[in-house]
Amino acid sequence: MKKILVIGSNGQLGNCIRKIAPDFENNYEFIFTDSQSLDITDENQINDFLYNQKPDFCINASAYTAVDLAEKETEKAFAVNAEGVENLAKACAEYKTVFIHVSTDYVFDGETNLDYSEDDFTSPIGVYGESKLKGEELALENNPKTIILRTSWLYSEFNKNFVKTMLNLFSQKEELGIVGDQFGQPTNANDLAEAIMNIVENPNKTFGVFHFSNYPETTWFEFAKKIAEFSKSQIKLSALTTEQYPTPARRPKRSTMCLDKIENIYKIEPKHWENSLEDCVNILSN
Repeated sequence: MKKILVIGSNGQLGNCIRKIAPDFENNYEFIFTDSQSLDITDENQINDFLYNQKPDFCINASAYTAVDLAEKETEKAFAVNAEGVENLAKACAEYKTVFIHVSTDYVFDGETNLDYSEDDFTSPIGVYGESKLKGEELALENNPKTIILRTSWLYSEFNKNFVKTMLNLFSQKEELGIVGDQFGQPTNANDLAEAIMNIVENPNKTFGVFHFSNYPETTWFEFAKKIAEFSKSQIKLSALTTEQYPTPARRPKRSTMCLDKIENIYKIEPKHWENSLEDCVNILSN
């Protein structure tokens, strides 16, 4: 039976993989770790763990994701998102483990009207994006069996995310302003978990960088409007400009990604973001 090591099992994606793991337990043994049980910034700990377990696949669902805080905690962001990824990639290479690493649309600067392909020029505009890009580079450098999945605007019924924050605010406020001039693709982490397991199960692996998200693009404002609609909230929403809602870290204005490559190579068809959002709101509302 093949082994799948899931790093960061207490995060959104980790929890979503844990949720569907029973569907695959006839063929795979899952090993779930979190930062308490396995510190990816500790090279010796990683080497010992992989030496003992020798997994066939390692899914890195862990990350430092506090985009604004990263501007202050640069070292911490790079320790997890870059050095930790390097430790994993090297250890995976040692034991011929396929390394599946999750990255972000924030590796792009967002200054384009075209959808970003996997080969487009990366130019992050904040520490979080810089640290994630460095992690991508170190993963590809250190393990030829690396698959990088860039995703965007991740949410789920687990942990802290935009959807849960909105639902919470809707219950407290009568009016709310949401940024309406930043474009991206909201992604249900459950869909990403399924895509990852599709890749694991595919006997013909293609390595390298892939984009995966729900589609098409939207704004945070339109995203919030749909959350309100699906949750039957009476909140009054208004669109703000980025300038009206300043944050410590700059966000890409338009980081929409082209999804053709993963569809063509792995036959994974992304879902419409509104359908996936409705599923999540229904779970959170019951």
